[in-house]
Formats: sequence, structure tokens, C-alpha cells
Amino acid sequence: MIVERESRTVIGDIGFIGPPGDEGTVEIGFSVIPDRRGRGYATEAARALVDWALRQPGVGSVVAGCDNENVPSIRTLERIGFVCLGERDGQLRWRLETAPPDQG
Repeated sequence: MIVERESRTVIGDIGFIGPPGDEGTVEIGFSVIPDRRGRGYATEAARALVDWALRQPGVGSVVAGCDNENVPSIRTLERIGFVCLGERDGQLRWRLETAPPDQG
């Protein structure tokens, strides 16, 4: 769950899509309710989850997917440092292999 600190309200969700693959890859997915979008919540939550995942033994990369038209998710993934690998099955596919720099 993504919880807004001020209101203590659940405003979205984030997590792993299945267990890590044999090659040490985990996939993340996230969503924020419409009236809380554009406030940086997805970026903050995704960055924290990615940072944690890449510190786990055996995890070498994190992947994600989003629709071509989902500009907010595209921007979130770019801000965290993901690289777009292209399109597969109607979705853009993204990958991050190293820990992103501290964005303080």
C-alpha cells in the first residue's frame, strides 16, 4: 500500500509481480488513485521499493511495464533511472540493473 502521511489514507499500491526469476530479475507494478497523482507519490514509493530490491541477495535487476500512453508512469520510471527496452505485447518494457543514485 502507498499511504499518504498527512491524511493517513491509502492512495495507491505498489509491489512485486511474482517472485524473482531465475536470472535474478524482479518485476514491479504500481498505481496511485487519480486525485493523488502528480504529487510524486509513485516516484517516492517506486524508488524505495527498487532500492530495497536491489539490495537483496540474488537480485540483479528490476523490470516494469506500462502502456505506451501512460505518460505519468513513463516519467516515473525515467526519474528512477529505468531504461526503456522497447515494446512487447502492447506495453513498453523497462529495466534497471544497478542501484539508482541517491536523489535526496
